[in-house]
Amino acid sequence: MAAPMLRCCSRARWSGAPSPSRVLRPGLRRAHSGPQGVLAAQKARGLFKEFFPERGTKTELPELFDRGSGSFSPQTVYCGFDPTSDSLHVGHLLALLGLFHFQRAGHNVIALVGGATARLGDPSGRTKEREALGAECVGANARALRAGLEALAANHRQLFGDGRAWGSFTVLDNSAWYGQQHLVDFLAAVGGHFRMGTLLSRLSVQARLKSPEGMSLAEFLYQVLQAYDFYYLFQRYGCRVQLGGSDQLGNITSGYEFVHKLTGEDVFGITVPLITSTTGAKLGKSAGNAVWLSRDRTSPFELYQFFLRQQDSAVERYLKLFTFLPLPEIDHLMQLHLKEPEKRVPQKRLAAEVTKLVHGREGLDSAKRCTQALYHSSIDALEVLSDQELKELFREAAFSELVLDPGTSVLDTCRKANAIPDGPRGYRMITEGGVSINHRQVTNPESVLVVGQHILKNGLSLLKIGKRNFYIIKWLQL
Repeated sequence: MAAPMLRCCSRARWSGAPSPSRVLRPGLRRAHSGPQGVLAAQKARGLFKEFFPERGTKTELPELFDRGSGSFSPQTVYCGFDPTSDSLHVGHLLALLGLFHFQRAGHNVIALVGGATARLGDPSGRTKEREALGAECVGANARALRAGLEALAANHRQLFGDGRAWGSFTVLDNSAWYGQQHLVDFLAAVGGHFRMGTLLSRLSVQARLKSPEGMSLAEFLYQVLQAYDFYYLFQRYGCRVQLGGSDQLGNITSGYEFVHKLTGEDVFGITVPLITSTTGAKLGKSAGNAVWLSRDRTSPFELYQFFLRQQDSAVERYLKLFTFLPLPEIDHLMQLHLKEPEKRVPQKRLAAEVTKLVHGREGLDSAKRCTQALYHSSIDALEVLSDQELKELFREAAFSELVLDPGTSVLDTCRKANAIPDGPRGYRMITEGGVSINHRQVTNPESVLVVGQHILKNGLSLLKIGKRNFYIIKWLQL
């Protein structure tokens, strides 16, 4: 799919882009805070942080989404996701939820995988350059991200429907149009519309230029390609709104300026908050604290536990940000929490809603089974866990497949699984109470294994040595 030719003449007089300092702040104008609008509703929940430009456009942002005029016109909104890894993480969820809220309001949304831009690396919010990724790695990551986005969109549509007519959800990859471009032709067509002074003035660029490492040309040109993405989607899909994290405002501004300069039309940007850890660090791959959305990296149980463990001070905000629950229902959950905080009702609901969106109803059921098996010592939950769930639950555990010979004892089992040392020391570990099988302490090394007690209905045994060392045994020829 070849990229469209650039138009060098605008349809309206270019009067310069509004400054990023003029983005919408808490003192919202009435047009942004009407009782029914998607903008006002998500601003009230804290999901939409900044709007750009705030004013001075022929058609202002609230007018695009105004249902009160009687002639509703669906808009197109996009957000980009660079495949620097093969999975999205919790830090991406808010931008994705922003797209979902627009979709639920009847608008069409595009999730743009940056199969081309990921080769350059976005410098926004970074103190040093990203590690370069090869074309093959980026391509594999892009395919995985597309699959992840489509799975999330399917869960959203199947499990969170509200009876309204929704807009479409489309996944695109910008390598589809950059792969058709020749470098000199692209620079000749696009480069003349960007001013160096403006590009250099971006805060992300300024910070990197002042750093000891400096900034590469590839990183510097990232904002040019992101701006061109906006232009391309505007031309091909009528996309007039870009959504992104609050660290993306500079790139969004570049896109606004480029589109307006070429076409004379107004486009807009909306930012969502960045999710941080308790220490204030941004959650993500680069910080080493990512909570992944792919089951291969973070299990449904681990995702569920991440949200279940949120502090009381954060849970109300997270319910507003990460769920589709109405505000009155969130208020009710918080009232219950005030009366019985030890039950952690809001945290449980938050964890359930997010896990269901990311992993579906089966993933939520899996997370609850694992929680019961691990933290409530539930034998019933433990014996219905699949091999995959056990491996996810005890990621550091050794996994063994053993043949159950007649008369196999507790001592035989521990030794075959290499769970205890040979000789008297290993024997004493059992007699002194340091060994349990399926959450039950065993103290007689000579006890013969009993199916239904030491061996669960699913043919598995969970062996624990001491407080933290787990071994999973799958019995053969039962």
